[in-house]
Amino acid sequence: MKKDEEFMPKILAFLCNWCSYAGADLAGTSRLKYPPSILPIRVMCSSRVDPLFVLRAYLNGADGVLIAGCHPGDCHYQNGNYYTRRRFAMLKKVVETAGLESDRLRLSWVSASEGQKYAKVATEFTEKIKKLGENSAKSKIFL
Repeated sequence: MKKDEEFMPKILAFLCNWCSYAGADLAGTSRLKYPPSILPIRVMCSSRVDPLFVLRAYLNGADGVLIAGCHPGDCHYQNGNYYTRRRFAMLKKVVETAGLESDRLRLSWVSASEGQKYAKVATEFTEKIKKLGENSAKSKIFL
């Protein structure tokens, strides 16, 4: 990266098929502005995001990971987002224990009708990752 270039983070986003992915799609079709730094990955439910996916993303160079799903109580699979919430709390501790920055991980609830919220979450998270800088785990890859 050249000195005059602004750092653009690489953020992996695991988005629930039924709500968050549709919210991201709405943000795009509504032509809302948000940074192009996010690579969306559609999962059927946020509860299907294996913690190993997140750790591998960090160790393979992602600067941040966003997990987004339906609002609690609105899950297409009834209890999926409750599992996600519990797994996320555990994952934050695992990430910290592994010596990685837990601030590079975010969980958000975004429904299909909240394109504006998705754009806001994407922008806020990108700005936060820009302040943190590049992922230092890139140099620690041992997989």
